[in-house]
Amino acid sequence: MPHFVPITQDVLIERLVERLRALPGHRVIAIDGADAARPIDLADRVAAALRDTGRPAEVVSLHDYVRPASLRVEFGRDEISYRTAWFDYEALRREVIDALHTEGRWLPALWDEATDRSARATIRPAPADTALLIAGPMLLDHYLQFDLTVRLDMSEQALRRTTPPEDHWTIPALLDTETSTAPTFFARWDHPDRPALRID
Repeated sequence: MPHFVPITQDVLIERLVERLRALPGHRVIAIDGADAARPIDLADRVAAALRDTGRPAEVVSLHDYVRPASLRVEFGRDEISYRTAWFDYEALRREVIDALHTEGRWLPALWDEATDRSARATIRPAPADTALLIAGPMLLDHYLQFDLTVRLDMSEQALRRTTPPEDHWTIPALLDTETSTAPTFFARWDHPDRPALRID
């Protein structure tokens, strides 16, 4: 039976960096978590720690692969649409994950959520041994080819406490823990200053 042990964010980052030291070459890491878990913040910290070791590291936000607002309105606000249609996971696979693994390049952003226009980002070549961290919700649900994964898990109570009321409709989708990819690291994240790591 799995159990959980207290851990700090610093120690979690150290463990991630240590695991990546054994994985040379281009690698893609998922930091899967609801927006309320602030997965981009952890991804930024991991990337900074990797750069301190001399390894190139970059961060991609899933929100830079959101679908246009008109499509999101058309899809509606319900659990299924949020899980399957609000973010362009296929474009993320094609332009970031597969592109890095097979061609050594990647597109940092597809859509600007703030302006609701094309991000007009340019394709970037990846230096040797680049670690690319992708941060956002429900990343482990779509059979994406990650080399290392982290799940920041929040309870319903924590999500309701930290998610803006207008976004509470997304919570049922975020609570579904049945994912296509088992995370390498599973952390309880109700209190990010006091996380707990699952030990199987």
